[in-house]
Amino acid sequence: MGFFDRFSKPKPDSAPAPNGHGAGESAPAAAAKGGVKPQLVAAREKLEAKDLPAAMAIYEELLAGPAGDRADVLVAISGDLGTNGHIAEIVELVAPRYDAERHGPATGLNLIQAYLAQHNPDAAQHVLDILFALNRPELEDRLHGFSNAIAEMLLAPAPAPAPASGDGGGPEGGLKIGLITITKPVWFYGLESMAVQILPPKDGRTRRIAFAQLALPGYKDALQAGKQPEDELGRLSRALPLWFAETFYFSPSYTPLAAVGMLGQAPDSHLVIFDQEWRTEHLQQLIASTEGGLDYIVTGALRVTGGDYELVLRIWEVKSFRERKTFTARWTPASVDTAIADIHGQLRTYMEWSPASAAFAYTIPSKPRAWLETLGASLGLFLAEKTVIPTAHLAPVTADLQLAAKAAASGEAASLAYLTLRARAARLGVGEAPADVTLARSTLVNQAQQALR
Repeated sequence: MGFFDRFSKPKPDSAPAPNGHGAGESAPAAAAKGGVKPQLVAAREKLEAKDLPAAMAIYEELLAGPAGDRADVLVAISGDLGTNGHIAEIVELVAPRYDAERHGPATGLNLIQAYLAQHNPDAAQHVLDILFALNRPELEDRLHGFSNAIAEMLLAPAPAPAPASGDGGGPEGGLKIGLITITKPVWFYGLESMAVQILPPKDGRTRRIAFAQLALPGYKDALQAGKQPEDELGRLSRALPLWFAETFYFSPSYTPLAAVGMLGQAPDSHLVIFDQEWRTEHLQQLIASTEGGLDYIVTGALRVTGGDYELVLRIWEVKSFRERKTFTARWTPASVDTAIADIHGQLRTYMEWSPASAAFAYTIPSKPRAWLETLGASLGLFLAEKTVIPTAHLAPVTADLQLAAKAAASGEAASLAYLTLRARAARLGVGEAPADVTLARSTLVNQAQQALR
């Protein structure tokens, strides 16, 4: 089955191009004058001229704008990429944006074919299930054809995994990516003697939920990046799951954890970047390594194009291995706090989160972007102190200490996070903490200061 769900391809010698541009004017020039279809035509010409980078640049610019959520745009991009043999780019550009209810089945059919071409039957099955759920009788024959193709692939011997950083196996001489699980708020470590005062009790049957490190599709040199001080996207890919897990820890209904990837053996191990979203085998690895099993797993992807950020979260129900809900957030640096606070709220609402009744009252930070920096820094110092990663892999710690100190007075959690961050940095001999930091006025904070001396 070919990639045929797309716009009709205009004939090169036909009458004037859309928007009145004459036949003598190039498609890129026409695209520069505005309009979605001229941009798609220009990108298609680049693909046919074997200039994939130029086509991708046009697509990324188009998808970053208002047209990026249009069904006709997604089906055209996926169709043209598939026709020209660029399968990985369909998954990279289109898969994180696709919503069957909004965008219809055509793009979903292209995605199934892309996943089959990549020998990824689990991802193809996931999209197929979504399309079957649309209850479109006219699609049944085609969907059953894909169902048979997936079944045949599942029965065939699996191809050897490609050496990609997010593949779960293969890179660096066949070493397997391991998972480190953080089962308590990352800033709590170091305050174990105060567990009764800080952590809420977990009584009765709780729902076990894991928040996986986010994928960064299209990330360049993903494997090598783990050996360098983390950049903004690398930190966010870990800090967001840490924040979600922290929030759900302070709920009586949940026992959460955050999972981050690691490659190699200490002291030579390093953090990794997942350059593709987690698949079923990754979820199974996480479940198998979690004592007591899991009820839900939250995965997702984060990307940035021209200063515009997009986050996609997927909630998986482990019992059925089905995706239950998808959330999407988009932001610019100016709107980041509002956008991530909103998707955080949507996640809490959908999962019926409620605050724990405990002496320590956890509150959602009013400036979550800064809080994510503190969580990311806390994770790095925690892993360095445990000799899991070398201190050379840490981002500049002085800047993290200054940011955490600035927020320390905003509440007990912010003060505790600053105190444990400062104590760990001092023990490692990295960074310089600011003087005369104002902390929240609290007996708990005072006790923490004493405990960390």
